[in-house]
Amino acid sequence: MARTKEFDPDAALQSALELFWQRGYEATSMADLVDRLGIGRASIYATFGNKHELYLKALDRYGEAHTAILLRELSGPGPALPAVRAVVRRFATDSTAATTRRDGCFVTNTAAELGARDSAAARRVEQSWERLETLLHSALVRAAAQGELAPGRDPRALARMFLVLMQGMRVMGRACEDPARVREAAEAALTLLD
Repeated sequence: MARTKEFDPDAALQSALELFWQRGYEATSMADLVDRLGIGRASIYATFGNKHELYLKALDRYGEAHTAILLRELSGPGPALPAVRAVVRRFATDSTAATTRRDGCFVTNTAAELGARDSAAARRVEQSWERLETLLHSALVRAAAQGELAPGRDPRALARMFLVLMQGMRVMGRACEDPARVREAAEAALTLLD
């Protein structure tokens, strides 16, 4: 007879995500995970695999949750440019807010910590960025079709520029003492939509 799990794997994965997001991959030990999740090492291995596999599952969860939020924000009915502006401004605000600044963005943190030496993590980072770029591009194509975007503006180039800007805001927000620097850069970039 198979044993039933004595813990909630979904809640454990969320706890692991939060720990990895706060500390990073290298600074999080298996002992830290055992303490935070409140389950034994053998249960972690049996349910999630090794530390690296657990990290990747946590990164997947984070990416799925954030993609769902962006999808709602960028693909609603009506004018598209106000949605694009709102998303860029939200990234600027979130990047410099005291509550989010300490931990930054899990995807951006992963790119900085593991991207160059961990192909599985780098693939997930790239997939996350591709999803964001695609959502921005789709909104900008819709804006162009609705006559909101000035003629001659390239939706793909704008989407890529905003992707790079938004990821840069996440990095700057981690250490920038002057939130106006990030917000002013976002506003300057948004003038390209006029």
